[in-house]
Amino acid sequence: MQKRGNFKQYLEPIKPVKNYINWNFDNSYSKLPEAFKEIIKPVSVLNPELVILNENLAKELGLDFSKIEKNELSALFAGNILPEGTSSIAQAYAGHQFGHFTMLGDGRAVLIGEHITNKKKRYDIQFKGSGRTSFSRGGDGRAALGPMLREYIISEAINSLNIPTTRSLAVTKTGEKVVRENLLEGAILTRVASSHIRVGTFQYIAAKQNIDELKMLLDYTVDRHYPEIKSSKTKAVDLLNLVIEKQCQLIVNWMRVGFVHGVMNTDNMTISGETIDYGPCAFMDQYDPKTVFSSIDKFGRYAFSNQPAIAKWNLARFAECLIPLIDEDEEQAIKTATKIIDNFQNIYEQKWLNMMKSKLGLVGDNKDDLKLINSLLKWMEKNKADYTNTFCFLMGIYDGDEIYKNKNFEDWLDAWKNRSSLNNSDKEKQFELMKKVNPVIIPRNHKVEEALSDAEKNNYKTLNILLSVIQNPYDPKVDILKFQTPAPASKEKYQTFCGT
Repeated sequence: MQKRGNFKQYLEPIKPVKNYINWNFDNSYSKLPEAFKEIIKPVSVLNPELVILNENLAKELGLDFSKIEKNELSALFAGNILPEGTSSIAQAYAGHQFGHFTMLGDGRAVLIGEHITNKKKRYDIQFKGSGRTSFSRGGDGRAALGPMLREYIISEAINSLNIPTTRSLAVTKTGEKVVRENLLEGAILTRVASSHIRVGTFQYIAAKQNIDELKMLLDYTVDRHYPEIKSSKTKAVDLLNLVIEKQCQLIVNWMRVGFVHGVMNTDNMTISGETIDYGPCAFMDQYDPKTVFSSIDKFGRYAFSNQPAIAKWNLARFAECLIPLIDEDEEQAIKTATKIIDNFQNIYEQKWLNMMKSKLGLVGDNKDDLKLINSLLKWMEKNKADYTNTFCFLMGIYDGDEIYKNKNFEDWLDAWKNRSSLNNSDKEKQFELMKKVNPVIIPRNHKVEEALSDAEKNNYKTLNILLSVIQNPYDPKVDILKFQTPAPASKEKYQTFCGT
């Protein structure tokens, strides 16, 4: 473990933080048995410096940081001091990482506790990059500034796009270097989630083969996220169905905006249905179903078009964990679980079709809708059209370029207009529907890189401008052209990295 520094100057003058921030901790997960966690505090850092604080999220959480000096805030969000009422732990979980099963856990994160808002909503408050734990497996337990700011940017973008997600409350520099390929500025991200219960959490407990603890995890998860099935006699079956529904909707939303998660391991699939772990993630510019950004995804396992299939695969692993709780007869339990998992495809395809029809402003049903949608996607792929801007062009809010004067595209436009007129929907109503689901602005990869590059030089202006722009992706309040335009063509493939 890393040595603690001398932080007397932070610790002595500080009043109980809860009194004037409005923290309200009630820590239920830390009360679960030893198998679920390690009790541990964040490892103190040398010279914390707050980089960014999410004022909007703080307001939603009912927190008030206005009366706190910056050095105290820095110490707080670095873990050098902890709010009153915390009970910090590293959570245990397992995961299929690129298909290979591993026993894992929070190797560089500490859950400091669960904050309850005035509206009685419960949120995990976690420090990511807070030092080594017993789950670190030789890692340093730290994080670099760039990846933590990337998570801040992309998670806030996903939230603004109306997609369930964990969020980022703050990023703080540690004043220490982390060793990757180069020496990098260290940082800690404060992550907020409805919980950090994952498919991998169930895999970890299931692998221990303690049926009582597995039942305990099932009950805890239901109580926390799905209280409507609390009294059900088929709780495990009901939970599996609900999680499938949530994950189908989540993946459909990713596909709607061209988001590529990049590392859909089972430890990165939440039971709540929130997007989690923004490592090598990015948004697709040119439409290509084989799009991969992650530097370590050599075979395209987590490519854009593979995300639905991987979600189903992950959910099958979740179902395996629940087998002992579905039915005492193992053979019958497997049949039940298999039938539920096999239904994933039907649920997903219907949700995806409805989503794509909304993107095109199509009302009602027509037997040729799927053909119309697929012909557009094939045209986009063949002509390397920008995914986001093509739908903006259809809504009349992107001037477009020569690509949209293509004869095949003009023929498709005629077919789309004919289909649109079938239900007597006027253009204004059609565009209203389209504008609710088609973002005008996404965090373009080159803009994200510009913000991160400037931030590493202690210039946060570019970052703050980008964050303000992505807050209104459907109705931008600024001059949008430079944020709407894809990166200039390059022979170099854009890559992202996991940051560990």
